Amino acid sequence: MLPEPKKPVNFYKSDKPMITVNIGRTFLKTYNQKYNKSFSAKEFFEQEYFELFFNHSKYLQWPTNSPFVQMKKGQKPHLLKNEDRLEKLENLHSKISDGEQDASIAMGFPASEVKEYATTSGLITDLDLTFDNDEIYLSWIGSGLSIGVAGGFSILFDQPDILLQTYEGWKVYRKFLNDPTLGRLSGNKITSWNGQWLSYSFSKDYREEFDYASLDNLGVFKIDKTDIVIATVKWSKLFFNLSTKFPDTTYTGYVFSLGQTNKTLGFFPFKFQQARKIITFYKQLFGENAAMKDAGYYENLYGIHIRRACELGAIGIQALEPEGLRKYFQNDKIPNLKKAASPRKGNQTEEEYDAQTKTVEEKDYENKIIPFRTYKTWLLAMITKNKEELSDYTQQVAKAIYEYREADKKGSKKRANIVQNQLFASKTKKGFLEALTEIISEVDSEKLQIFKDLRDRIHLMNNEDFGYFVVLLKFDYAYQERVS
Repeated sequence: MLPEPKKPVNFYKSDKPMITVNIGRTFLKTYNQKYNKSFSAKEFFEQEYFELFFNHSKYLQWPTNSPFVQMKKGQKPHLLKNEDRLEKLENLHSKISDGEQDASIAMGFPASEVKEYATTSGLITDLDLTFDNDEIYLSWIGSGLSIGVAGGFSILFDQPDILLQTYEGWKVYRKFLNDPTLGRLSGNKITSWNGQWLSYSFSKDYREEFDYASLDNLGVFKIDKTDIVIATVKWSKLFFNLSTKFPDTTYTGYVFSLGQTNKTLGFFPFKFQQARKIITFYKQLFGENAAMKDAGYYENLYGIHIRRACELGAIGIQALEPEGLRKYFQNDKIPNLKKAASPRKGNQTEEEYDAQTKTVEEKDYENKIIPFRTYKTWLLAMITKNKEELSDYTQQVAKAIYEYREADKKGSKKRANIVQNQLFASKTKKGFLEALTEIISEVDSEKLQIFKDLRDRIHLMNNEDFGYFVVLLKFDYAYQERVS
């Protein structure tokens, strides 16, 4: 059986739970309405899908064991003639007419086994279901709308706007594959392409007059020794860009993987409004210009592995936990935000030194400032109460802690040890309060009230908020070290 969704969801358009069929049905209905057509599934498959996906020397998709990839002796896909490809299309039609419905004929269906499903089957049910021929063609259409994301998984959204936009991208991929100047571009990567296309076409970077070079500059492609391949988009980047189109919406996505061993993670709500919430916080904290300038960086920093994200039961703020942040929860490590040095070499001209310094400052901004802002925004978003107030408050407390440490006797490491090895190393409120009590016993009178207020706040926090608060305080403390 398909796994139970984490929450009850309404995803299917029929009572037959084969995902690719239902996605294909939603798409075809929407397509016919938009373009004033009345295509059956078979007609769309012949006139649109086959023509875009398979009637060329490079395919958009490599459907394992299907007639399109079963070659006669001496045949190679890129050397097939038009009549060869039409023959393979007729072979598919014949198999469908004969009632064959295994994974080589119907996309997302179980592999053919007499007694049991193959171990590689996915998106299946153990109910005894029979699908009509039209639904087999719908399964092909649905499979071509899968959205590939980094981590080896794909997503299907049963949403007309997303499906139509994905379809528009098919034509772009075909155009690129047919471009003689892009002979090294790999075919068969429709799911990876769909992810990159959706992310780009819904992003602030989208331009009507785009070309291969503009997408290449955005990291859509990567070059290996022999080929140009499509980089798989990170789910969080796709999530942020979809949120610009659907800012106040939650859509249910089906997350799965088709490969040597197929995996089904299930149905999960994608809470696009929470992506907008993160961006809103970023703007409030660091300004509109910084939010726009930094977007390309923080969109890639946000987000745990898609499998772990799904284990949370929903795709939202918690799943956007930034890469590299977890280690600061697990030990007393203080982030290093100190400015990078740019030592001058003896034989450098003024112009060379200025160029070097500019490069160092840019790397420093990318490697320290943007991660700091990204981490701080997420931590504040995760704290349940008084988010806006806490931003200024933790900066004030961090400054007081830094000044307390710096006021220690010359040569003494007592206060540094209290701060790093007791206060920031605390895993519980009790440990934190004990370290805070020691600080209060010797802090200057003008700072005393800050630490007393901190003690009172900690008492009132729940344990989860306390964990986020301490890490937030570490980062504000590290930033205070940077600017002092």
